[in-house]
Amino acid sequence: MNSEVRNTRRVTTLRRNTDTAGNRRAERLEARISREQKDLFLRAAELQGRSLTDFVVASAQEAAIETVRTHDAMRLSERDRQTFVSALLASPAPAKTLVRAAKRYREQTGR
Repeated sequence: MNSEVRNTRRVTTLRRNTDTAGNRRAERLEARISREQKDLFLRAAELQGRSLTDFVVASAQEAAIETVRTHDAMRLSERDRQTFVSALLASPAPAKTLVRAAKRYREQTGR
């Protein structure tokens, strides 16, 4: 076997063992699925021009990213809500300028 063929095989093997970001794929993931699910996944993978493995991994990764993003957004919203309520419940005393403005307003309007 000449060196060009050997190098081509090596590059092909390296491509198969890395994801689209160039990260090495070293972990395995297995799942039992129904025939209908496999047929659906195969059809979708073919429509996207991907292998079944690439399709399943990419789809799972997209779902995981969206799940984590949604969870983090809800957690951030909860933290922001708590901060807002705390600020309302423990509001500082009004500034002197605000007190003077309120006094002037009462004097001018008679309220």
